[in-house]
Amino acid sequence: MSKINPEIESFARIKVIGVGNSGTNSVNHMVRSKVRNIDFITVDTDAQKLHHSLASKKIHIGKNVTRGLGGGMNPELGKRAAEETKEALQETIKGADMVFVACGLGGATGTGAGPVVAKIAKEQGILTIGVVTKPFGFEGMQRTRLAELGVENLKDSVDAMIAIPNDRLLSIVGKDTTFLSAFQMCDDVLKQAVEGISDLITMPGIINVDFADVRTVMQNAGSALMGIGTGQGEKRAEEAARMAINSPLLDITIDGAKGVLFAISGGPDLTMVEIQNAAGVITESIDPDAKVIFGTINDERLKKGEVKVTVIATGFPTEPKTNNIKKPFSFQTETAPATENKEPKIFKDFRDKPKEEKEMFTPKKEDKDKDNDSWDMIPAFLRRNK
Repeated sequence: MSKINPEIESFARIKVIGVGNSGTNSVNHMVRSKVRNIDFITVDTDAQKLHHSLASKKIHIGKNVTRGLGGGMNPELGKRAAEETKEALQETIKGADMVFVACGLGGATGTGAGPVVAKIAKEQGILTIGVVTKPFGFEGMQRTRLAELGVENLKDSVDAMIAIPNDRLLSIVGKDTTFLSAFQMCDDVLKQAVEGISDLITMPGIINVDFADVRTVMQNAGSALMGIGTGQGEKRAEEAARMAINSPLLDITIDGAKGVLFAISGGPDLTMVEIQNAAGVITESIDPDAKVIFGTINDERLKKGEVKVTVIATGFPTEPKTNNIKKPFSFQTETAPATENKEPKIFKDFRDKPKEEKEMFTPKKEDKDKDNDSWDMIPAFLRRNK
């Protein structure tokens, strides 16, 4: 009788690629935080910055283009640097099921090389997620314009994108918050996204969520909202759900989302009513015809009496509702002269490129003829088909 060998590794393989200075900082933060089951990679034109990276794999791009000195504010140099090292990038990314590309926009490497790295991943059929930061208003109009054009360029190279405007930090930090601590808040958004998805697909659930579910919600989805919330006490599940969908650092809300995946983690004392209440908080503002995927996880790592809610939302309207937060103060910038409004060369090729139509999410229709008494007793949000 032949012996059957079980699969040694059946979980989806996730890689996080930090591109440029900001991306490298994000990767370092995740390595220090001991995020598990992830391959970390840093990509940069700056040899000195790469030397301080904590990633297990480092790729120095553009040795002939920048000579290891970075690219200043010229995205064209960043783009050429990544293209020069394309084969090494392809080999490093190969084998992943999901890739997060983290970068700051408005400079050279993140803005120029980030879309190239993302495109390499997507061309291999890998689910590709961009997590980007936008510059502060006081950094000037030129950097802001580069960042906005960078966002448009990256959209064509990723399945979904999470954007964090740095100006939002000014609205939530206290006057004594250090510069380093403030930027760690941005890094935590990427950390939560990666850690949350990793836990969803690697931890066994009572109602399980797998990688196929994550792909269903995030593939070709455009803008994305990803959040994690925790709660304790009488209304812990609702509190965790509200925290998950209301990140003050993101510039979109869950309103109108057509694809939603959420998982509720807790101990053996998690009740059915708590699950229903948390689901109500999450689904009350989404599209009525949204595709909703739901899971529950028994997580022994949580504190006693704690509940955690993880939410991924995508498929937003063309102009999603923004998460408006009143700023305590603003910076005034002078209008740049017309001669400075020239579009960088890197963006000329895609400026008139027709947008790829994004896949919309539509739920499967239930067969009402098969309804029975036991089916009717199950809450509505649990009866939605995957």
